[in-house]
Amino acid sequence: MDRSNWTPEFCKRFARHEDELKWLYCELYHNDRQAYESFVGMLWRAYEARPESLKRIDRAREEVPDWYRGHDLVGMLMYVNAFAGTLKGVEKKLDYITDCGVNYLHLMPLLESPKGRSDGGYAVSDFRKVQPELGTMDDLKALADKCHERGIAVCLDFVMNHTSEDHEWARRARAGEKAYQDRYFFYDSWEIPNAYEQTVPQVFPTTAPGNFSWCPEANKVVMTTFYPYQWDLNYANPVVFNDMTDNMLNLCNHGVDIIRLDAVPYIWKALGTPCRNLRQVHTLVRMMRMVSEIVCPGTLLLGEVVMEPSKVVPYFGTVEKPECHLLYNVTTMASIWHTVATKDVRLLRHQMEQVFALPKQYTFLNYLRCHDDIGWGLDYDFLQQFGQQEVPHKKYLNDYLTGKWYGSPARGELYNDDPRLGDARLCGTTASLCGIESARASGDKAALEKAIRLDEMLHAFMFTLSGVPVLYSGDEIAQQNDNAYRDDPYKRADSRYLHRGDLNWNKARMRNLRNTTEGKVFRAIRTLETLRAGYNVFDDAADTWNLETHNNHVLGIGRYCRGEKLLALFNFADDEQTAWVQDPTRFVDLLTGEQRDAGAVKLPAGGFVWLFQSV
Repeated sequence: MDRSNWTPEFCKRFARHEDELKWLYCELYHNDRQAYESFVGMLWRAYEARPESLKRIDRAREEVPDWYRGHDLVGMLMYVNAFAGTLKGVEKKLDYITDCGVNYLHLMPLLESPKGRSDGGYAVSDFRKVQPELGTMDDLKALADKCHERGIAVCLDFVMNHTSEDHEWARRARAGEKAYQDRYFFYDSWEIPNAYEQTVPQVFPTTAPGNFSWCPEANKVVMTTFYPYQWDLNYANPVVFNDMTDNMLNLCNHGVDIIRLDAVPYIWKALGTPCRNLRQVHTLVRMMRMVSEIVCPGTLLLGEVVMEPSKVVPYFGTVEKPECHLLYNVTTMASIWHTVATKDVRLLRHQMEQVFALPKQYTFLNYLRCHDDIGWGLDYDFLQQFGQQEVPHKKYLNDYLTGKWYGSPARGELYNDDPRLGDARLCGTTASLCGIESARASGDKAALEKAIRLDEMLHAFMFTLSGVPVLYSGDEIAQQNDNAYRDDPYKRADSRYLHRGDLNWNKARMRNLRNTTEGKVFRAIRTLETLRAGYNVFDDAADTWNLETHNNHVLGIGRYCRGEKLLALFNFADDEQTAWVQDPTRFVDLLTGEQRDAGAVKLPAGGFVWLFQSV
């Protein structure tokens, strides 16, 4: 390959990674030098095509490589159509996003996908086009440019495990072109697929059972781990990795700052294995990390690994050979809602012990809700010591959070219910799960105040953790469930649309009215954001620990950083509780500015306190 036209900047970045990148690539792809040279050429072309405005951002972030750590990033997750209709609509609403204190904007899947067979945009038919009703790639770039002017980083999903069956590669594979069938997993009979099924779990056993589908046009069986219209890509074929990496870099060159690697544990398949978290997956992610540092070092990789902590943490890689910059704190999210339902903080405290023991370089995204369901992947080995068995305990959690349990104010719905296994997952907005919806419906003012307090407390817990807090669009104004999804023929079969409703702009305009629910929640979240940004004790470099409260209804977290100390207490009970904190010093209540002692700290139902001390 002719490297004579490479710029010094590209040469320097490439040289830093060349030995490892070549070794990993050639080891994975059996020393296919032609594929490797094609891969390197693609990297140079992507760098060359990168706009100068983005290269300036790259250089600034190279100077401060941990720019995304600290305590001043706040994220917001949204569907473009639900928030503002189109990408241009989002651009027009950037004042609102800024008013929310958001500087990390996660746009849910928006690339071209077939209506009714898209799985919410996760069945991509063209990685180079935006859904026509949302806009164009030029609109995406224009929005990213405007975001960058305001200091807002843009995140976008990159669906890398599969394509839509309507993608050009799939259409050509269906027509019988072997080179394109080799980009997927095609089999002449069910013999090998049936062998896979012996060891590969099902993702959606009730709505999309099995991991393979029959393709009548090709007269073959094709692997479809998620849904029959999503065909798994074969990353053992270097052409797939080369072309998909090129697609990722094209998104980066349109201004995307954070690439969310969707379903990344699934991307390597091997017969006789669960086809999850295989060694080759980490090789691919490590190469993608090096690619980003060569072509677009201002870009972050966010791994979507919705599994237990032992499976999640390896996707950070090592300090010497990092993989993802960011990972989801999915187990903590599930443990939070478990604690809301049980009023017992022992599992959440146990989960925090595991998080606090990790290296500080590991950066999690913390969230109360996301676009997806809440799955009960809890530590049942730990819960068994309290007499909790998995199936009946999951039933209790779901009964409580759907309001079936007597006295529960929560209003969620089940997702993917499997009565055979006694298993189901949960959907609902934060406000509805906290009881705001039911309190409003009943007109019970006391219940409403209690539900608002719980909503605020859960957000305060999220802001107390190290990492990047991410709001789900609408949570900032306590938006309730969208029960109208049942009237839409494209949505009614998927209860996750319960919490994917359009942002209510009439409600959003009430955010500055002090006596409205919208105003109370909005003001509380903005206060938390401001306090978090203003004190070093919230920095990712802080020491963190579980604080003993001598009360299983109250969670305590301690933080210390550069002479600042914080004691954070959260009451998950339905009534007032006392936390017994053994600390003789005086503190300032960050929310009220009042001087307070530790010792016996009284907290109302669903209440919290941030006690601060400058040491």
